Amino acid sequence: MASTLNAAVSLTSSKSSSFPATSCAIAPERIRFGKGAFNYKSNSVVTSRRVVSVRAEVTTDAPPVKKVEKESKKNEEGVITNKYRPKEPYTGKVLLNTKITADDAPGETWHMVFSHAGEIPYREGQSVGVIADGVDKNGKPNKVRLYSIASSALGDLGNSETVSLCVKRLVYTNDAGEVVKGVCSNFLCDLKPGSDVKLTGPVGKEMLMPKDPNATVIMLATGTGIAPFRYFLWKMFLEKHDDYKFNGLAWLFLGVPTTSSLLYTEEFDKMKAKAPENFRVNYAISREQANNKGEKMYIQTRMVQYAPELWELLKKDNTFVYMCGLKGMEKGIDDIMVSLAANDGIDWFDYKKQLKKAEQWNVEVY
Repeated sequence: MASTLNAAVSLTSSKSSSFPATSCAIAPERIRFGKGAFNYKSNSVVTSRRVVSVRAEVTTDAPPVKKVEKESKKNEEGVITNKYRPKEPYTGKVLLNTKITADDAPGETWHMVFSHAGEIPYREGQSVGVIADGVDKNGKPNKVRLYSIASSALGDLGNSETVSLCVKRLVYTNDAGEVVKGVCSNFLCDLKPGSDVKLTGPVGKEMLMPKDPNATVIMLATGTGIAPFRYFLWKMFLEKHDDYKFNGLAWLFLGVPTTSSLLYTEEFDKMKAKAPENFRVNYAISREQANNKGEKMYIQTRMVQYAPELWELLKKDNTFVYMCGLKGMEKGIDDIMVSLAANDGIDWFDYKKQLKKAEQWNVEVY
């Protein structure tokens, strides 16, 4: 459980929406969201649209945690799935919605926080569904779209009553030269604080966070695939829990096209400063960086620079790999591992099957 805090949260906006005060558990760090900021020292979230004020005092520290024996995360007791389904969704409210990519980035990505009043008790690694308002081209209600949750089980406000998403606005030109907008992503990115949003879930067990606090957790993400890893890292480094204190190694590889597309970097900088021996982060910026051969720096290109070290980690039974984002990166990562495994006389694809069976290789790509 989280350490004891006394807190009050008040939300105001130019749209005159209001929400009740609630309890909150958060770490005293300053987190920035694009043009807005979550400032734990001054106890507020400030954006162009609204202010979230938080008053909190941590009263306990997490005690040392004994090594946890390896057990299936998918059989973890208390993991809830499909509490809310498309025919009977939960209606939450938008508390915060702010763009977190720079204006010159190739595309917009938004961070959004929804209230759920504790009715969607998710775990780190799960997803929620969103049903956009309106109907499709056939006049039927829009179908549910799943999004990886981008907040820990405590949520961004620390009270277990909110859920956050990281969503890229989908806009593209089809073969006929027509501009096409993704229904659900544009619906979400355009939501205003105080608006209602229909949520389903939670769903999924593939990406559940390992329970072992001494594990090595390697996270491979492209773009908004960072979402599940943000909540891993919040639990590891920004929150205080009586029953969990991370003492292992968290190693994040994040691939994006431009520096202006990087997500949550100020949060990661805080984590790195707080736990330099436990957190490593490497970026692959494909349109701006290249390796010594002149090849674009994709996530697999960056990983090659650390390939021997990564392979040695993969030989350990407490190393867990998580991959989330564009499906194309999976083949590139396999290509790296094939040659590394072959050096030890191991067939990579057979070995990967063993890792998957042991829940040490977890993939959620699209």
